[in-house]
Amino acid sequence: MSWFESLILGLVQGLTEFLPVSSSAHLRLTAAFSGWEDPGAAFTAITQIGTEAAVLIYFRKDIGRIISAWTRSLADKGMRGDPDARMGWLVIVGSIPIGVLGVTLKDQIEGPFRDLRITAAMLIGMGVVLGFADRLAARDESGGRHRAAKQRKTLQDLGVRDGLIYGICQAMALVPGVSRSGATISGGLFMGYRREAAARYSFLLAIPAVLASGLFELKDAAEGGHVSWGPTIFATIIAFGVGYAVIAWFMKFISTKSFMPFVWYRIALGVLIIVLVGMGVLSPHAGEPAH
Repeated sequence: MSWFESLILGLVQGLTEFLPVSSSAHLRLTAAFSGWEDPGAAFTAITQIGTEAAVLIYFRKDIGRIISAWTRSLADKGMRGDPDARMGWLVIVGSIPIGVLGVTLKDQIEGPFRDLRITAAMLIGMGVVLGFADRLAARDESGGRHRAAKQRKTLQDLGVRDGLIYGICQAMALVPGVSRSGATISGGLFMGYRREAAARYSFLLAIPAVLASGLFELKDAAEGGHVSWGPTIFATIIAFGVGYAVIAWFMKFISTKSFMPFVWYRIALGVLIIVLVGMGVLSPHAGEPAH
């Protein structure tokens, strides 16, 4: 991997990680459109450490409170009802599905799941799901001629059942094209949570999974020596800087705006990929030339 490739891929990772458009799909597609080698699941996982570092800094006050309250709740039973302590447990609960499936499906994640036809199908399918979830939230928030606006849930209403559902939604993002934020936010909206609440828990929930995945890939890469360390670290730093700016913008955007621009973008991109693969312009498999 060249330094220029790492610069572009780092920018793509930072721009797309927190938007509901699938960063792993965009890394795969950027390489395919540019005629570069597929950066691979290991590169994706390692550069995501950069964007998760941005989450840690952006939500540092929330995370500090959660860790402090959760740690104290281990010894003090009276602390277990504290909202921040509960959030610590719920992040752990919500991380179970992706931890189990990530290990179980590791070979598929690094191989068959990276087929561009699957990516295109996931972009379109999850785009439609996000669109329905967005419309449902908008209807509840605005009400109607014969119906009052409906009060949506906040993170204070989050329980073990909803945390597990969020976790299952997050695990779907192991397939490129799904989008971690898109899947979890859609799940949250369908369960009746406010947009900001769904996004906030989505970002907090991603921290253990992404850091664990990145460290796991770092270990494998160090042992196998199959990663270009200089360009990969450079891309990770770029992803951190861009990701921090994007997350700050996105949290403001979702408080007043619809997700529909992302929905139409996902569908259009998915259709374009299907057309280009069908015409032989793009090969669906990593490492294979187009026809």
